[in-house]
Amino acid sequence: MDPVVEAGQPGVQAQADLAALPLGELARSYPQALGLLRRLRLDYCCGGARTLREAAVERGLDPLQVQQEIVGLLPVASDAPQQPAQLIVHIRQRFHDTHRAELPELARLAHKVERVHRDHPQLPAGLGELLERTLQELSEHMDKEEQILFPMMQRAAPGMGLDAPIARMRAEHEDHGQLLAELRRLSGDGHAPADACNSWRALVAGVDKFSDDLIQHIHLENNLLFPAFEAARRA
Repeated sequence: MDPVVEAGQPGVQAQADLAALPLGELARSYPQALGLLRRLRLDYCCGGARTLREAAVERGLDPLQVQQEIVGLLPVASDAPQQPAQLIVHIRQRFHDTHRAELPELARLAHKVERVHRDHPQLPAGLGELLERTLQELSEHMDKEEQILFPMMQRAAPGMGLDAPIARMRAEHEDHGQLLAELRRLSGDGHAPADACNSWRALVAGVDKFSDDLIQHIHLENNLLFPAFEAARRA
């Protein structure tokens, strides 16, 4: 039996409409569905302009079934703050600080696994180097946000558009999406070999957790924070 959405329920629109929503809007309006979208690999950050129906069909999923699962999750409140000032603090503390702490350890662990298991047929060769590259590029990106963009947002007058610097950050988010796809491929898309040691399993779990964190991080910026300061989108 299909889930029933009560008429007039705040924040919930007709079930028939959900598949037509862009993934970014869906993720912004229904944050309780983020875990499901991540598990199904429906990209709501870098691919947020595509509709749920388009993305599901490309992944070989039934859009109606995905839609019904989302409706079954409603309504649940978001843990992320909605006001830009509080959201900036949340992003820095929850994601920037976490990435800076976790990525160096993951890179060291990857190099260890590559060294110890260099003859294994499923060795994630090159993962350590890719994690180091990810750390470098992400650190530069976060520094620009913290030193330039976020202070501009905190000083912005009502109605002020910051379209140009935000466009640069959105473009770098696209690059981060490509890095994530390669990290997933090298790490076995979240699955360690059956004979993997504990270090290898910890590495795969760590990359998977980082992937989920970065997707959520980009979503909050692309779909919640940035639109508040983009004049073109408000118009």
